[in-house]
This record gives sequence, structure tokens and C-alpha cells, in this order.
Amino acid sequence: MNAFTYYNPTRIEFGQGKENTIGSMIAEQGIKRLLLVYGTGSIKKQGLYDRIIASLISAGIEYEELDGIVSNPLLSRVEDGIALIKSKNLQAVLGVGGGSVIDSAKAIAAGALYEGDVWDFFVQKAAISQALPVYAVMTLAATASEMNGNSVVMNETTKQKYSIASVLLNPKISVINPALMETVTNDYLAYSAVDIIAHTIEVYFTATDHPHLQSRFVESIIKTVIETTEILLHDPENYNARAEFAWASTQALNGLTSSGTAGGNFPNHMIEHALSALYNIAHGAGLSIVIPAWMKWYKGNNLPQFERLAKEVFGLQTADQGIAALERWFHSIGAPIRLADANIPRQSIDELAQNAHGLAVLWGMGEIYSTETIIDILKKA
Repeated sequence: MNAFTYYNPTRIEFGQGKENTIGSMIAEQGIKRLLLVYGTGSIKKQGLYDRIIASLISAGIEYEELDGIVSNPLLSRVEDGIALIKSKNLQAVLGVGGGSVIDSAKAIAAGALYEGDVWDFFVQKAAISQALPVYAVMTLAATASEMNGNSVVMNETTKQKYSIASVLLNPKISVINPALMETVTNDYLAYSAVDIIAHTIEVYFTATDHPHLQSRFVESIIKTVIETTEILLHDPENYNARAEFAWASTQALNGLTSSGTAGGNFPNHMIEHALSALYNIAHGAGLSIVIPAWMKWYKGNNLPQFERLAKEVFGLQTADQGIAALERWFHSIGAPIRLADANIPRQSIDELAQNAHGLAVLWGMGEIYSTETIIDILKKA
């Protein structure tokens, strides 16, 4: 096991009704004025918005609102939030929603204390040295944004879907109430399941050193996701399954599974960002297309780990059997597994590869993942 530093400053409040006291939790940290960030209206339909507002008012916290955050969150809306914080002299950001909302909240928190263009952080022209505190109430389990410092945003002008990462962006407090996730549709449940699995297998397969304990963590998370997804597709109000799914999601990308590993990277996410940037498909839907294709291309680089996944997760023997089993499972829950399933034409592969290669270069993978290599992977999809 390699040397590592594991530090996660996020306080998790897990359980039913926890969102009703978010105001007092934030007030205890000296916050009196904040920006409330949310999506396109679902939190109002389920009454969550009213409970959040009541909690803030009860705690004496003033607030401004930024709504309209969409899947594949837009840079322009982040810029709107930054401008609002600066004009109103707000002290913090509270995101109520799924990963896109929390990612937007984080980007706003970073940009609010920066004099330049917030996109500078995403293209590595500047480093994050300070940020406003971020708080979160989750309505979707997928990204683990509630317990990490990552943020992904789409620049709609350049068609680049890029990310930032800083422990300064870890939420101070995140509320996870699985009951708030009961209204998630089956398609987004499927996309979320794929995203969670993707977060664990990226380093699992690409690391040059992956300790057995970490592999067991990954395999446990994947098996939990498979088991609970199948329950929830037929019984969406099953609280225990929803709770285990949500907690598995958090553990998948809060730094736990990658601690002690070496040399891992995220090529599936890198390629998928091009799909959702150019075709605005759900991130998990893009991943379910990319992952099997990438696995077929990459398997020879780490055959023992591919065989391990086949055995430990699916009870099979060979790498090819494991890949086929995961691909079948994606299909069985309603996730797309081919470009055509998402109405992405084969003729777009060159454009997708060029877009993805730009991110590969930024992430230091440009030589391994040339445009030609990415084309080869996408052809397998």
C-alpha cells in the first residue's frame, strides 16, 4: 500500500428529516446570509423548498435564490451566481438538489472570492486558494458531490465539460435523507447506478498498485449498487435499499476507495464528458456507453484485475465474461450501451474524439489517449 494523506472535512447528517434543521446547522457556523442554489422546480413540487426556506428563516438566515440549474450544469449560470454573491455580499452557498446543483454551488463558491474568470480554474490557468463555505441537501445519489471537492461544469460557448477539485470545496455539512430520493425516475436511477460504479472502477482498473483492501471496498460498493438498484426499480419506496444505495454512492468518490493506490486515472469520465458536452445526454447514460467499450480496449493492460472483477462481482472466470456481464446489467436496468441507443450518430465519432482529447491533454493523458485511440474506443461502442 502506498503512502497517502486522507482528509475529508465534510460532516454528513444522514437520515429522515435531517433537512428540516439545515438552517440551524448553518447558523451554528456563523453564517447569516447565503445563496440558495437549486434546479428546475422539483424541490418545490415535493415540498422540500418550503421546508428549507422555513428552516433558514427560523435560524435567522437571509438568502438569495439561484434556480434553473440543469443536468450538465452551465458555466453561465455559475457566473450568474457569482455575480449575485458579490452584489449582495453573501457568506456561503447552499445547494439543494443532485450533483449538478452541488457542483454549481462549489464553482460559485470558488469564483465568488476570485477576481478573474472562474473558468480559469477549469482550464488550470489559476489554482483555487480560497472559497466560500458550501452546504448541501441531496435529492439524488450519484456523484458523491456531497462529500468531495469536485465540480464539473459545462462551458456552453466552447462545448467543453471540464472539472475542478479542491478540498476547499468540500461541503462543510451535507444532509443525506434517502426518503428525498424516492421520486427519482427509473432512468435516472439507472444512470446514477452507472455513475457510482464508474467512480469505483476507474482507479480499480488503471492503478499501477491497487491494494486488496481497496479492491474489496470497490467490489462491495458495486455489489451493493447492483443489489439495491434492482430492488428500487420495482420498489422505489424501499427506504433501506434507498439508504444503502445513497451511502454506497457517497463512499464511491469521497477518497476512500483510492487511498493507498498509485497511478490511477479517469479515462471513462474523460471520454464521456465529450458525449454529454456535445449531445447533452445524462452523464451516467454516457458512461454506460463508454465503459464497456473502454473495458474491451483496455483489458489487456491489467488482465488480473479484470478477471478479479468477473470473479468477485459476477461469479465468473474470464475478463471477457466480466465485461459482458457488466454490459448486460447496464442494458437490463435501461441504460444505453451503444452510441445509437442515445441517438449519437457514428459519424460524430471523430468530433467526439477531438473534444475528449482536449480534456485528455489537460488531465495529462494526451499521449496515452490520442485522438486516434479515442476513436478506436468509441468505435467499439
